[in-house]
Amino acid sequence: MLFNIFLLVAGLSALVWSADKFVYGAAAFARNLGLPPMLIGLTIVAMGSSAPEMFVAATASMEGMTDTAIGNVLGSNIANITLILGITALLGAISVSSQTLRREIPLMLAATAIVGYFLHDGFLTRIEGVSLMVLFFALMGYLIWHALTNKNRDTLAIDADNEIPANVPTKKAIFWLVIGMVLLPLSADWMVQGAVGIAKAYHLSDLVIGLTIIAVGTSLPELAACVAGVLKKEDDLAIGNIVGSNLFNILAVLALPGIIAPGAVDAAASTRDFYMVLATSSALAILILLTGRARQLKPWHGVVLLITFVAYQALLFLS
Repeated sequence: MLFNIFLLVAGLSALVWSADKFVYGAAAFARNLGLPPMLIGLTIVAMGSSAPEMFVAATASMEGMTDTAIGNVLGSNIANITLILGITALLGAISVSSQTLRREIPLMLAATAIVGYFLHDGFLTRIEGVSLMVLFFALMGYLIWHALTNKNRDTLAIDADNEIPANVPTKKAIFWLVIGMVLLPLSADWMVQGAVGIAKAYHLSDLVIGLTIIAVGTSLPELAACVAGVLKKEDDLAIGNIVGSNLFNILAVLALPGIIAPGAVDAAASTRDFYMVLATSSALAILILLTGRARQLKPWHGVVLLITFVAYQALLFLS
């Protein structure tokens, strides 16, 4: 058991660290190659916070643990809104731009509804996995087109652009890019192996371990980004990071188990856990809309979100 806990903690720590270094190196290298900063920001940087989920989902799928991969995606999206935004809102009211409310949140809800349709029959097929990946690339194309035609108004593009490292020597960028590429799959494998060992010891299902320990662990980069955004008075960075991460998770990351290991899905994932994703995503929009023109997540919203997270975790372990 101690070895499995060590594997989980070491894998999680290395996963978060290597994901950060991979994005740092890839973004700096792309800038040095002369790629437009806006393009780098909306691709490499924006997807960076979902890198842990992507590698965990791919690793779990290749090892035949499709439910763990799916649980990681659903659990991460739930944790991002209830735990991460809950903690962040406690630090102070978070203002939400009208663009986020009009564009990013509806896109997240639409993507969630599509996934619900795919999962409702208890199967995730390869065609559905490919469809999700196609939708992901279509979304990226739309966001890039929108950013290029609205350079002064696209807050998502501006926030992503601000995260791109500048004046990084090419050799240093390549070094961190390679380090990230090597450590990401290794650390994802350590984390999955550790989680599996703990799950077996406590008789937890693959789905529950993905929804809990792995999901919360892979959401830690979002917590760091959100807290940093609020402390810098960059509220859009906090909300945009969560909504963007959830979009990437539900489309790109969930596509991986469908493509790599299509098949039956735990019935609870397509009912209880999917409905929780849909409910928390909808609640985010409703809580913001209820504040009227202020368009804010307030500290008491954070309390509600955190209570929801704790109640859901308790339900998972007790059921």
